[in-house]
Amino acid sequence: MILVNFLHGMGAQLNINCLVSIISNLKKIKKEFFLLVFSIFFGGTVSAIEEPDYQIIDREFDFEIRHYKEYLVAEVTLNGDFSSSGGQAFRILAGYIFGDNTAKQKMNMTSPVESQSSLSEEMAMTAPVISIAEDEQYIYRFVMEKKYTLDSLPIPNDSRIKLKKINPRFMAVKKYSGTWSEENYNESKKELLDYLSKKNISVIGLPVFARYNAPFVPWFLRRNEVMIEIDWPL
Repeated sequence: MILVNFLHGMGAQLNINCLVSIISNLKKIKKEFFLLVFSIFFGGTVSAIEEPDYQIIDREFDFEIRHYKEYLVAEVTLNGDFSSSGGQAFRILAGYIFGDNTAKQKMNMTSPVESQSSLSEEMAMTAPVISIAEDEQYIYRFVMEKKYTLDSLPIPNDSRIKLKKINPRFMAVKKYSGTWSEENYNESKKELLDYLSKKNISVIGLPVFARYNAPFVPWFLRRNEVMIEIDWPL
């Protein structure tokens, strides 16, 4: 009986040691990914996170008119709906800045993470909320640090990733907090379109969903924005 208890105790101890080892290895694997997500979305409280340079031209309640300077992005286009494509896109783009590039160079990240439908839409000001087809494509973008040029950015190993320059533009912006649900996004998009219609401001681009926080940030603390390029006199 003593021997049985002893062996049973040893087995439990081995199982515990094995579990501790597995958890330790998982922590090592996930550490860099966690630090990236934390620094991108929650790092505003601990360090300065770059955003594209812009000037606020006009502001009214939760609406802003901004003039953005040019900036560089890494982008990927994926099939999927509003909710399903984001996780895959993030993994692809995060891999690029982790060093999955020809130079094996790790890069810092800026915010926000941008996403938008790649399908053309009739952007009439009174248009209803647009339903999204199952075979729709979405574009996701990571903004690159200002120190880079298109020539100096590392070349992605993943051919799905494209490096491009976003030209200077005027953007109308609706700021809101809350979850990242399609319902919340469509509601804010409609409010922005209605606002622009009342102001007789012409829309010349597609809506962009800009997210500045990580999923673990409470919904009421999140910074979300809907952005649309507009025709604005210089």
